[in-house]
Amino acid sequence: MRGFGYSEERLVRVGIVGTGYAAKLRAETFQKDERSQVVAIVGHTPEKTQEFAQTYQAEALTSWVDLVQADIDLVVISNVNKEHGAIATAALQNNKHVVVEYPLALDVTEAENIVTLARDRDKMLHVEHIELLGGLHQALKQNLPTIGEVFYARYATVTPQHPAPHKWTYHKDLFGFPLIAALSRLHRLTDLFGEVASVRCQNRHWGEGEFYQACLCTAQLQFTSGVIADVTYAKGETLWQDERKFEIHGEKGGLIFEGDAGKLVQAEQTTLIEVGSRRGLFAKDTEMVLNHLLTNTDMYVSPTASLYTLKVADAARQSAEIGQAVVIS
Repeated sequence: MRGFGYSEERLVRVGIVGTGYAAKLRAETFQKDERSQVVAIVGHTPEKTQEFAQTYQAEALTSWVDLVQADIDLVVISNVNKEHGAIATAALQNNKHVVVEYPLALDVTEAENIVTLARDRDKMLHVEHIELLGGLHQALKQNLPTIGEVFYARYATVTPQHPAPHKWTYHKDLFGFPLIAALSRLHRLTDLFGEVASVRCQNRHWGEGEFYQACLCTAQLQFTSGVIADVTYAKGETLWQDERKFEIHGEKGGLIFEGDAGKLVQAEQTTLIEVGSRRGLFAKDTEMVLNHLLTNTDMYVSPTASLYTLKVADAARQSAEIGQAVVIS
């Protein structure tokens, strides 16, 4: 990617699609950084857009179509999953750099085309995966060599909610297939263990209509290295016990993380593992984006890595539909 050509007179002009939690944290970081300026905002409703724009002294626009055509350098996409692909494509076609919260798109072919377009236009495309920056993942990678050859991993995130919120995150079309929408659950594993040979998945929703009351999605990944990993993603009204657990078993020990607590279990002893905070990760990601744009420093994750995990997640979707394992070529 060509250098941005930053000077004191030329700030990185940012447009943000979304007014939720991630958009707020990014806007705060851009506002505090003297190298950037939030110029335009598009939200879900005129009221939220206007309020958000006033907070960050930006222009409130009515459509993301207008935003990608505006006089800005960088488009940040922090809205419903269903629209990620279309907005990223339009932004790149208008010669804008792009930051998008995962997933890049709900459709693999669309995501492949976006990665190609960014390369052809020589523009930055960054798919956020802050789970790789967090204390849990860093502790996993640091301690992984101590447990010898890994053969099994299990990652479960279960979130009871009573009642389930009437939000886009409980909407089949806007949120997408659970393991595509919650791509970080698989991306942790592909980052640690590499290529996946096959995946078998089951998925169930409760409730009628577009919005559901609960979902349960479980998958088993067989890695080419021989590692087997079980993944569970569940949320909503039919769940009764919160769980956030990641465990990895090797021939010389195991790494067990529950919530924000970790331990290394070996035959002779159990050692507590300090896990760094999850706070400040969006700010860190945003600062790295600016550094990459202005000084061409490397990002911590590539769009092709995210795309590969998206292909694994889509194989899980196919497996759930046909009721059998899917081999990943």
